[in-house]
Amino acid sequence: MKKATNVWVFIFIIIVNVAFSQKTNCTLDFEFKGASNSSNENGDWGGFLNQSHCGATFNGYLKALGVRANQTGFIFLDSSEQTTCLNSMKRFDCGMEKLTSGGGGCSDYSTADVEQKLGNELRSLSENCRFASCGWCVRSWESINGGSNLEESMICRFAVLVSLTSLKVEDEENIQRIYECLSNNTRVYGEKEESTKKSKVKRGIWILIGCIGGFVVFIITIIIFSKTCCKSKPSFKTHAIKDVLLKKPGCPKFPIKEVYFATNSLDESNFIGEGTAGKVYKGILSNKEHVAIKHIIKDGKVETFVREVTSLSHIKHPNLVRLVGYCSSKQHCFLIYELCPNGNLANWLFGKDKVLSWIKRLEIAVGSARGLQFLHTYSEGCIVHRDIKPTNILLGPNFEPKLSDFGLCKVIEIGETYVSSEVRGTFGYVDPEYQNDRRVNSSGDVFSFGVVLLQILSGKKVFNLNLEKPIPLNKMVSNPILIFTIPTEK
Repeated sequence: MKKATNVWVFIFIIIVNVAFSQKTNCTLDFEFKGASNSSNENGDWGGFLNQSHCGATFNGYLKALGVRANQTGFIFLDSSEQTTCLNSMKRFDCGMEKLTSGGGGCSDYSTADVEQKLGNELRSLSENCRFASCGWCVRSWESINGGSNLEESMICRFAVLVSLTSLKVEDEENIQRIYECLSNNTRVYGEKEESTKKSKVKRGIWILIGCIGGFVVFIITIIIFSKTCCKSKPSFKTHAIKDVLLKKPGCPKFPIKEVYFATNSLDESNFIGEGTAGKVYKGILSNKEHVAIKHIIKDGKVETFVREVTSLSHIKHPNLVRLVGYCSSKQHCFLIYELCPNGNLANWLFGKDKVLSWIKRLEIAVGSARGLQFLHTYSEGCIVHRDIKPTNILLGPNFEPKLSDFGLCKVIEIGETYVSSEVRGTFGYVDPEYQNDRRVNSSGDVFSFGVVLLQILSGKKVFNLNLEKPIPLNKMVSNPILIFTIPTEK
């Protein structure tokens, strides 16, 4: 009986020992080492650890977490496992209990979660802590922010660090160097959050001051620019008008009162069209002559006013529109032309309910050619119009053609060329060679006139829409869509 009792006691002791050992064994592959003389013994990770003598133990604890994460994918221990391991290490006063799963956020992350949600931070820490200086390593560490406060951010940082350790479990030397760097150089824990708030407030104040300063500078710049522009505009017109007076124009100057009298103060009922330089009004001068008055309203087009008054006012030909006179003041410039009551050629070629007979078309073509020949063979120099098109061929009382709008013209020596800084003219009428080499000569006008002739014959708008591959006139003429019909006058 006694032997049986002893056997049961022995079995009970074995069961108690097994249960106790299972309850007290830490799941980490970690063997506590006492105090050492290594430099990281004093590293408290910026105050995250409560005691400075916990450094070596905590670093070993992190390494063990990394080994476990490499095998299981889990980063932090749960509260039961944590208590068991802390009992075995006898380190309840260090602060390691903060790294316990179950608290939400990064405390419950797995290595897969870190890769998905903090992958950039993980790669940055790995790269900057491998070869770069400790300073770059600390910057990458402190840039990891995954929580609403500093303690949560620290837990996220350790989650990233444990994940990095799990990837480098064989590279103990590198891991040891990273731990030494971060444990000894992390900024003071607990004070950083307050300093961060202060820095944010300071940064906000400086941003506000910068915005206010920038706005004030912007307003001052606008005011100065506006005053400069307002002063420069009259100056440009004043110089233009002086050029007119110095070169002795070949047409009279009219007072501003005469312009207002002729157009009834530029009344809209007298408005007949608008070009690139300004609006055009019909009017009757005090001598009963019917005129068309162009109001130059854009300062950039004052050059047109000067060119026509100083040069073309001396040129007289039946197939050129006659410049009757001009008017200039500090704020206004006007060109006064003879009135062509039948409008321009484009209205008759492309307008509805308007028909030109073959005879009229031939007369218009011949007259326009004569006017163009006169310009190209002018005794004082070849005058290149540079904008020959139907809208610039006006029609007099008997449909006699008159070339108009010499705002782009250029006077050059006969047989010579002039290199222009930019291509001038109207799309569809510009000579392809001029587009390529920008050399201004009379052949450009001849090409444009060829396009006009094609439109006079076909009654259709002919345009080359491909600027990169210009179409020669002979190919335009052979286009099957151009069906020539003989119109009849009404």
